[in-house]
Order: sequence, then structure tokens, then C-alpha cells
Amino acid sequence: MSGAPSSALSSAAAPVSRSGGTRRVLPGFNLTLGYTLFYLCLIVLIPLSALVFKTFTLTWDQFWVAVTAPRVMASYRLTFGASLIAALVNLVAGLLVAWVLVRYKFPGKKIVDALVDLPFALPTAVAGISLTALLAGNGWIGQYLEPLGIKLAFTPAGIVIALIFIGLPFVVRTVQPVLEDTEKELEEAATSLGATRLQTFTRVILPSILPALLTGFAMAFARAVGEYGSVIFIAGNMPMVSEITPLIIIGKLEQYDYAGATAVALVMLVISFMLLLVINALQGWQRRRSAT
Repeated sequence: MSGAPSSALSSAAAPVSRSGGTRRVLPGFNLTLGYTLFYLCLIVLIPLSALVFKTFTLTWDQFWVAVTAPRVMASYRLTFGASLIAALVNLVAGLLVAWVLVRYKFPGKKIVDALVDLPFALPTAVAGISLTALLAGNGWIGQYLEPLGIKLAFTPAGIVIALIFIGLPFVVRTVQPVLEDTEKELEEAATSLGATRLQTFTRVILPSILPALLTGFAMAFARAVGEYGSVIFIAGNMPMVSEITPLIIIGKLEQYDYAGATAVALVMLVISFMLLLVINALQGWQRRRSAT
């Protein structure tokens, strides 16, 4: 008998529309879907379609020459190679940072946790200037490294460092909540059964955080591919050596070669879209694993 009043109260508390269905907070599916599509078209699809249509003013031969020029190909190799190296470094470093923030308590933990988000809030140009001031030959760190033959500023190595700086938060913030949700009882059970620390990590912890790790890696890689502000100051921007693809696009725009700029931008757009598909697939995999 106690269940009847509670069910009656719950049914009475649920707002009911005139059509007999449950009243929703938003006004309706058709209206909200229409607004969503209008907003996406206005902000995303129309600018991107302009990019595609401008590229179509080139013939196929002109397009191919524009996107495969030796200088452009060198920028592809540097951009994607440096982004891959930076994402791999952040894969390891981000996991360690997330592990320390989740599993240990120490003085100043909240400050360290806030510093992880600094690359998100800091303007990228400020980050590039700061790194250049540190790593240049007369900088605080570079003045001790260059006498040893280690030159970081104005080289591809400096680009990798800048991309590591801006990509670290993506891995940390992706892995951190998953580590917080992992069950420590499983680790204790593995230890009680005689598993070593390495076995516990590889067979118990790693499988549960692997989707989040891959998602963070993909996000850091995608962010690094499109980075511009923090790189141009420390790269040196020497053609065929330390010139990134976004700088190639800016250079073509300054020379009023709009079709050539959009052609190179279209290549970057296609690759970025493919990366987004990979990220979404990894996130879906992570949600399915979490549900099971």
C-alpha cells in the first residue's frame, strides 16, 4: 500500500503537457533542431563552404602544384611531425601529472592543479614570447645550453617544446576523471594475488584508462596541428627548416594569393576533420567501455 501514494505523488509531480506527454524544459525538438542547424550553418558551415568554393577557382593541376610545392611539403612534415612528437610526450607526461593529482595529497596541490589549465587561459602569443625569452641564446635557460651545443629557440626543437606546452592540459584533463573513477579495490585485489606493480598497471589500470589516454592524445595532436601564436615566435620561421603550415597560409594571404592559401587550408581542413572523426570514435568507445 505504501507504493501507491509514492507513485501517485511522482505522477502528480511530473508536468504534463496538453497533448498528454511530459512537458520538456526546451520548447520542442523541431524548434531547437532548427536553431541548432541555423547556428552551425552561420558560424561553421558557411565560412568553410567559402573556403571550399574559393579553392574550386583553381584547376586540378594548379591545386596540386599549390599543395605539393617543396616549401609546403616541408611545412607539412614539420607541422605533423612536431605535433606527433609533442602529443607522444604529453601522453606520458600527462598521465604522470594526472596520476599525481589523483593519487597523492601534498601541499600546494590546488595550485598545481590550477597551473595545468594555464595554457588554456594564457594567450598563445604570450606563451611563445615567454618560451623564446627562456630558450633564446641570451635567455635564462638558453644562455647555459647554447655553449653546450644545445640550441632550442628558432629550431624545430623549439616548436616541439611550444606544442608540448599547449597540449599538456588536454591529456591531463581527459585522463584525470577516469583515474578518479577507477576502483582501487581491483588494484588491492591484484596485489593480494601476487601481481607486481608493473602487472597491476598494465593489466588492471591501463585497460580502464586507455580510451581516455587515446582521446587525450588525439586532442593534443589536433590542437598542435593548428597552433600558430605560440610557435611563430620561437620557430625562427626559416623556409624548409622551421616554417609551419599555418605560417605558409598567412604568407600566401599577405601576397594576395587567396586561392593558394585556401588550397593549403583545405588540406589542413580535411586532415583536421579526419582527426575529429577519430576523436569522436575514441570518445564513443570510452563511453561504451564505461557503461559496461
